Amino acid sequence: MGSEVWGPDVAETYDITSAQMFAPGVLDPAVDVLAELARGGPALEFAIGTGRVALPLAARGIRVAGIELSPHMAEELRRKPGAEAVDVTIGDMTTTRVGGEFTLVYLVFNTIMNVTTQEEQVRVFENAAAHLAVGGCFVIEVGVPQLRRLPIGEVGHVFTFEPKHLGIDTYDDTVEQIASSHHWIDVDGRLVRQTGAYRYVWPSELVLMARLAGLRLRDRWENWLRQPFTSNSVQHVSVFEKLA
Repeated sequence: MGSEVWGPDVAETYDITSAQMFAPGVLDPAVDVLAELARGGPALEFAIGTGRVALPLAARGIRVAGIELSPHMAEELRRKPGAEAVDVTIGDMTTTRVGGEFTLVYLVFNTIMNVTTQEEQVRVFENAAAHLAVGGCFVIEVGVPQLRRLPIGEVGHVFTFEPKHLGIDTYDDTVEQIASSHHWIDVDGRLVRQTGAYRYVWPSELVLMARLAGLRLRDRWENWLRQPFTSNSVQHVSVFEKLA
């Protein structure tokens, strides 16, 4: 399996179906942390999507570039105010290189899991390290696998059940850590179905991937508010620093 590529059906409705991630209470703390970690230097977003994070970060005065696998997602970004300040390269974040050196590379909203093999996830780290200046940071926001929620004998669980959104995760291959996320969403009276495979990854596994790429774990929090990460946390924000 390769990386998940979002087509026009997903791209056209992405901002609506992910509206909760655009809320100021969710987005502003993320932009605050990323702006601080950039230290005034340039930033590179892997899987920049429709610009949810990149555009407000650029509005803070940070020079932002991005890599995006889906041209349809990039088209949605380019239609937005301020998009001219963000340079987007179409390509795979496992291998695509852009010019320049960055003080910050970041990958948010579980997108490391859209890369569906362990080998390619390691390449994401290697590619981030290749773009970073010494002392620069690679930041990942990703969920903690929730296998403990599965009743014995079951392969999936409902993670959201709302009037306009039903979401089910199925764990398809626990050896290769492959799962699928299934969504049925009401978008302006139209039922939109989205299904995508992903490779869930453990927090400790990410630390080893970082070491292979010459990075070390500097900080890990439960969220962008920098609350402590514990065994009960369902997500984490991890900051990896490039060593000399």
